[in-house]
Amino acid sequence: MKIIKKFQPMSLIPIGVMLIGLSANALAADKLDIGKREYDSVCAVCHGLNGKGDDGPLKALLVKPVPNLTVLAKNNKGVFPFDRVYQIIDGRQEVKSHGSREMPVWGNAFNNQTSLYFDNYPSHDSESAARSRILALVEYLFRLQE
Repeated sequence: MKIIKKFQPMSLIPIGVMLIGLSANALAADKLDIGKREYDSVCAVCHGLNGKGDDGPLKALLVKPVPNLTVLAKNNKGVFPFDRVYQIIDGRQEVKSHGSREMPVWGNAFNNQTSLYFDNYPSHDSESAARSRILALVEYLFRLQE
């Protein structure tokens, strides 16, 4: 039996590489897509799961056709209208089908609701939590663009 007296750091490299790979895979699997979750919980009922406005459960109850959210950039000369989309969601830009400004559908709703993903910390700062939720949602809509 041969006893190894000298520590060989080179023999640990494959183990380190393997552990880093496993950690990266675990993080990717646990990654939470907040924008998608916000979309699924508040927008998909009208705009559908894919954002095209063709499969939302409330589609049949709506008077006007639901816009296809996947062509916002295409309809804006190839540039995603980030600020306009943000203002529509937070209620600063009126969309008649979203209700009057006395009831801005998502701006006040996000301010008044707690979120599973954004803590209202400090507790009086619901505005920051609402902005974070809206930003995540707008970023998700950006990713839906065709």
